[in-house]
Amino acid sequence: MAKLEAGTGRICLSLLDSTAVFSELSATYPLKLLSPRTSPQNVSVVYVLSYGGGLVGGDRVSLSVAVQRDAVLVMLSQGSTKVFKARPGQRLAKVQTDAHSSVTVQAFTFTVSDRSCVFLLPDPVTCFRAASYNQIQTFRLARDASLVVLDWITSGRKTLGEDWLFARYYSVNEIFVEGRRVARDAMLLEETPEDPRVPARTLAQRLAPYSCYAMLLLFGPATREVVQDLQEQYAKIAVFKTAAPEDLLWSLSSIDGGNGAVVRVAGKETEAVKIWLKDALRKLETVVGPDVYQRTFV
Repeated sequence: MAKLEAGTGRICLSLLDSTAVFSELSATYPLKLLSPRTSPQNVSVVYVLSYGGGLVGGDRVSLSVAVQRDAVLVMLSQGSTKVFKARPGQRLAKVQTDAHSSVTVQAFTFTVSDRSCVFLLPDPVTCFRAASYNQIQTFRLARDASLVVLDWITSGRKTLGEDWLFARYYSVNEIFVEGRRVARDAMLLEETPEDPRVPARTLAQRLAPYSCYAMLLLFGPATREVVQDLQEQYAKIAVFKTAAPEDLLWSLSSIDGGNGAVVRVAGKETEAVKIWLKDALRKLETVVGPDVYQRTFV
């Protein structure tokens, strides 16, 4: 088996006599993977962590995940993914000498087999002042595989006056089914150069009054009940003019002819978004079990 480079990890999950078994679960600094015992037996949970409580400028993290037929993988984190610009005496996953050495990069690649499920439900990313972060996530699914991806970000450390003060946040999620791309979602948040033709506005001004934005991708047979419930709720929403912005807004769009959906949520408080997500995804309990589901939004 090939030696892992710094900042890389591999997960391979399969089903053996109705029990989920890892043929590989390995990672190197600054990436850390932990898997507690769970119930039901065909479901495995992996916590994706980083040493020191976060990532620093220049860290490069790469994770490859393969889930075999009928297995279910739930990927979580413990607390938000913190992204620092730099720290004195920092130890980088890779020494960078180019112009982008201060950018933190995290790339995940998933291969999901028939009748298997991946639920990627981490806590939100929190970028500190002047931090720059790129996230690329690619999902390659078999025709009957299922996927739930939660990608969300907070405005920063509001208690310290850091409200949308990071330098850059770039996130891309792509889903391929049998080699055919069915969805691509990209988000870029950064301060834009001043244009004399338009009034200058900071990132915080453009994103106000919301401090948390979430994107939820749902695809495959295991998500049908969740998608159907959300479609029914969304059809009942009435649009009307209000004197002040709502505390929480959300929208829904179908993808791949109704085989999945993308949901976007904006909230004034992160906790309100978390509560909304927990309720929206409640029917996933039938797939992962109530014990595992309770670990997801704590």
